[in-house]
Amino acid sequence: MKQAVETESYRSGYVALVGRPNAGKSTLLNHLVGQKIAAVSDKPQTTRFRIQGVITRTDGQIVLVDTPGVHKPGFEMNRRMMAVVQDALLGVDLVCLLCDASVSTGSGDRFVLELLRQSNKSALLLLNKIDKLADKTSLLPLIDWYRTQYDWREVIPISALRGSMIDVLLNSIVKHLPAGEPLYPEDELTDQSMRTLVTEIIREKILRTTGEEIPYVTAVITEKWEEVRDDFTRIYCAILVERQSHKKIVIGKGAARLKEIGTLARQEVEHLLGHSCHLQLFVKVEDEWRNKSQLLDEMGIQKGWLKKTE
Repeated sequence: MKQAVETESYRSGYVALVGRPNAGKSTLLNHLVGQKIAAVSDKPQTTRFRIQGVITRTDGQIVLVDTPGVHKPGFEMNRRMMAVVQDALLGVDLVCLLCDASVSTGSGDRFVLELLRQSNKSALLLLNKIDKLADKTSLLPLIDWYRTQYDWREVIPISALRGSMIDVLLNSIVKHLPAGEPLYPEDELTDQSMRTLVTEIIREKILRTTGEEIPYVTAVITEKWEEVRDDFTRIYCAILVERQSHKKIVIGKGAARLKEIGTLARQEVEHLLGHSCHLQLFVKVEDEWRNKSQLLDEMGIQKGWLKKTE
């Protein structure tokens, strides 16, 4: 790392991943960092707050800022999510705008583009999910349309899921960052605490196991964390829902679904911790928690800020 820092061509900076819900931002973040640090789901609004992933190379350091999908806010939680997006656009050195190339563009894409125009930031356009395209030539009219909308530094077709064109993307990002020393230690991968990573793992399993049965109004809070031994941890987490009917869905018949959520989550948490753990989940009804500032603060869904190293 010292050799890289001493090189005059070393570059570093913050890069925002921005796009509509389900554009593939969190999938791309996890792939680029090489470790799962963001919840991934095909459900809208899976990402609720700013997540930073750090990539350290010999020629530069990229601090990726994963942001919630751009949408029109209806609750305090959603207003905070959009504040995170706007704050990230203002505070980063480069923007990567992801669009789902497998679906047609619409008003949501125009809304994202307008936010980008207001920021006037250097930006790369990433046409994601090209693995879903039977005919790659269908990208041409999409590229032509986007080129009329903004002055892109580069347009790069990728597949975040398959890892296609990822090396090209990383080289392009570094090339467009300002010269500077690393912003974080070489071995740091994310700014997220272990507690936050655990709650995101649990929430991801809830989204996976409940399917379309429940609105996306669940949240997870760590109530208690006990380091019993170096090789064993007890974790107690509350799953918040807004209605009694939602609670029944999450728990399932004979508590079968809650057990499934717990088992799937515990396996991934143990891999993350590197040792055994006891994961205890319980479900609480908290009416309109999406509008309660104190609970949102506890979950880390802040009003919008970008952490920078002084």
